[in-house]
Amino acid sequence: MTATPTRMSAADRRNQLIEVAIDLFSRKGFGGTTTKEIAAAAGVTEAIIFRHFATKQDLYKAILDARCAAADAQAWFSEARQFMDNNDDEGLFRLLISAIIRCKREDPRFERLMLHAALEGHELALMHHNEFALPIGAQLIEYVTRRQREGAIRQFDPKAVIFAVAGIAHYYAHQKYLYQCADIPMSDDAVVDAFLDILMKGLQ
Repeated sequence: MTATPTRMSAADRRNQLIEVAIDLFSRKGFGGTTTKEIAAAAGVTEAIIFRHFATKQDLYKAILDARCAAADAQAWFSEARQFMDNNDDEGLFRLLISAIIRCKREDPRFERLMLHAALEGHELALMHHNEFALPIGAQLIEYVTRRQREGAIRQFDPKAVIFAVAGIAHYYAHQKYLYQCADIPMSDDAVVDAFLDILMKGLQ
């Protein structure tokens, strides 16, 4: 029997349901998680879930929106644009690598959730990619192309350059924060410095 729900404001209840859903989706995937399980974990009835989210899809979309807001994408874009305007290649790549590692360190649940969604072929995983990752990638590719024309970066496919910069950060963060490898003695800051040294010497 479900316990009587603790009284919360509508905003607090919505945030609680999002947090509980993130935890369950990250462990069991979208398809493997029911609204009944979410309700039980939150100590509420399913009716309360549907009072805030019309469908499980809507709850999932709210998670993506909340995550993008928490990441403060606009502030990141603004900082990245300053580095681009100043032609600061190293500063821009440091910002990108550091942000990727920080996101996975601070909220590995969301990364597991997105991996589940991608493996399940869930349309909202693609939506997140299209709304958040693609615009960033397009600006970075445009920047690299310009810097190549100016002779500052060697002539590789610009997409390959961005994949190289982002890819090493993703792989490292997955090993450390998703797989929890114990044999990584370096700090994140030291790793960022090492990656930048490798990249900049290879690119310039």
